[in-house]
Amino acid sequence: MDKDTLFSSFGKWVEPINLNIIEDWKNTNLLDRYVKKLSTMVYLFLFIEAQLEKRTGLRSIMRSLQADEDLQEALGIKSISAAQLSRKNNKLKPEVLQTILCDLMTQLHRLQTPNVARIGPVKVIDSTTIGLCLKKYGWATFRKTKAGVKLHLRVTFLEPGVVYPDKAIITPAKPADHTQMDVLIDEADATYLMDRGYLDYGKYDDYCQRGIRFVSRLKNNAVVEEMEERALPEAAKIDRDVKVTLGKGNKRMKNALRMIEITDSQGRPVRIITNRFDLTAEEIGDMYRSRWQIEIFFRWVKQNLKFTRFFGEDENAVMNQIWVCLIAYCLLLLLKMETSTKMSLTDIMVLLKKLIWKPWVNLLAALGWKPSRTSKGRQRKQ
Repeated sequence: MDKDTLFSSFGKWVEPINLNIIEDWKNTNLLDRYVKKLSTMVYLFLFIEAQLEKRTGLRSIMRSLQADEDLQEALGIKSISAAQLSRKNNKLKPEVLQTILCDLMTQLHRLQTPNVARIGPVKVIDSTTIGLCLKKYGWATFRKTKAGVKLHLRVTFLEPGVVYPDKAIITPAKPADHTQMDVLIDEADATYLMDRGYLDYGKYDDYCQRGIRFVSRLKNNAVVEEMEERALPEAAKIDRDVKVTLGKGNKRMKNALRMIEITDSQGRPVRIITNRFDLTAEEIGDMYRSRWQIEIFFRWVKQNLKFTRFFGEDENAVMNQIWVCLIAYCLLLLLKMETSTKMSLTDIMVLLKKLIWKPWVNLLAALGWKPSRTSKGRQRKQ
């Protein structure tokens, strides 16, 4: 039998996880010291399976393990208590899972098709706030009656309509989005798409000096000094294209920018600001519209994975579950890229759930996979 027959679909799905990362943590940080049963690897695989199946809680995870011999065989344990799961979830350092996630992001980055067009690589940054019950999650208080955490995310386009997490940070919900710009915007070879929450004139001047390109939406109350009206083609779907400077007094920008005015689908004016003068106004407008891909990403993980309801109330437990959720998403996307299937991630997930303990070759067939190289084998001489 070949490797496609020997591996279960679950085994191949989680195969991209670099287990050497866990070994390094064991050697340097005494991870899993004195642990006999629920190792970090077992915990990770168990919680990834729980993400896929959208388990309702720790007792649901416990019962599913007790009833599933295939899962027992894959993990090397037959049972685990909800209390043990809770302790592990609360004590495991989130940095361990974050490191594993970063490695998966790197693997996805290697699969990215180089963009030879003059637009170049495009990255979108945004955040989503995850609301929490104030009575249960007092450590995450950000208003008098609310608690929550915020996931700041940078995504990169892998192929048309498909994005993958490129960088992620979890913070309390209170800090504004622009406080994470230094972390999320750090490469000069890409164009960053942002919303109004990331408006910062000082940062914009710095990006112009460093050659970092950006496209952002301008706030309605922004002070704009127009310098030069740029000509538009007759058939352009753009209202105006103007060279401007932003701010006044001590906050006035030193570098000139470009302001594109368009009208949205509801007839409202939208002003887009950028330091890219090499593209057409329509290209800038189309690029900004693609910013909605990150909103689609947030909606997908919230609908299809265990992203907004948590198995534990401790800060570590919440952060660990968010990292596991993103790990599961990256594994699904790696599966899509490896098999070159045209199916959506939702359809892939449905098939994976049905065939999770079947041989890997069964899932390949269901995904419509075709080998890249065919052979007729040895031919009998005539």
